[in-house]
Amino acid sequence: MSILRRIKVLLASRKLFRNWFLVGIRYYLTKLGLIHSINIKVICKDGSRSIISMRAYGGLVNDYYYGYLTNYDCKEGIATYMNKAHVPIKELEKSSDIGFAVENGWAYDLANKYWIKNNVRFRNMHWPIIEVFDFGNYEGIDVNGKVVIDVGAFVGDTAIYFLLKGAKKVIAIEPLPANYEELLDNIHLNSMEERIIPINAMVNSEHMIVEIPTNVPINIRGGSINEFKRHGAGDYVNIESITLSDVINKFKVNPANAVLKLDCEGCEYDIILNDYEHVKLFKEVIFEYHAYVTNRSVTELISAMNKDFSCQLMNKEFYKKYFNNYTKDQLGLMRCVRNR
Repeated sequence: MSILRRIKVLLASRKLFRNWFLVGIRYYLTKLGLIHSINIKVICKDGSRSIISMRAYGGLVNDYYYGYLTNYDCKEGIATYMNKAHVPIKELEKSSDIGFAVENGWAYDLANKYWIKNNVRFRNMHWPIIEVFDFGNYEGIDVNGKVVIDVGAFVGDTAIYFLLKGAKKVIAIEPLPANYEELLDNIHLNSMEERIIPINAMVNSEHMIVEIPTNVPINIRGGSINEFKRHGAGDYVNIESITLSDVINKFKVNPANAVLKLDCEGCEYDIILNDYEHVKLFKEVIFEYHAYVTNRSVTELISAMNKDFSCQLMNKEFYKKYFNNYTKDQLGLMRCVRNR
């Protein structure tokens, strides 16, 4: 965030809080690592007070600056967004991109504590949900009547989407414990227990035990070993590694009539380059490539896939707009359909 934009956000917060200057400075000093604060005390315009987390405060002032948020009630702990959407402050500690979500028609059910749109429910809101359901990142992929192996299932956004698009079954594989627990919750919220098979594991070209730091951000999806190391600190948990062969054999998947989806922050390089004998069996492979994580060119993946598949880049304009800090050689979504 530029200094100018920080100043603009700070000035806008005058209409939310009486003590806007002091809390704003404290927030930015915390963000810069100059002081350590978990919570912050705000005073609303009516004089009422509230103690909220730094994350929630950041969400409030930024959403207000962008015009998504209209008011925050210190007494009730409720943020009011456009379209009169009411969101409890605790939800701002767990969710992200709430302004985008409300703008795109998602509503928060205060009684049942979940987000809902078109009868699809998620416990918390995350950017990938908006990517999948509102920006159509996987539009055009033929999953109808097919089994999907979803590597990097995150909180179930793609798994639920694929079922709604006609998939016969989705095997949703997610290594991070926090993501996995939310995945289970979202499967239950949408009554999809019989058609989504959740697995708490990491997919790799070989078997191993991977140490994952427990403080990995929840928005890390799938997870490569290198990406986990980037966030390594504090306590670790051991996560089992499985292979595509394990999944195919255990669940009797016929790859010739199945789709493989990879969104695993770099593990696509290991799987495609080191386990291609199983990758090439699938009818269709969709992978988000993260060259910026692995420091390896995407051309390595394309060269390998071109042996048996026809590949094309998807949603270039989306990545150009929302991930403009990366070039198309560093990050993108590739769809590969097996040649007949």
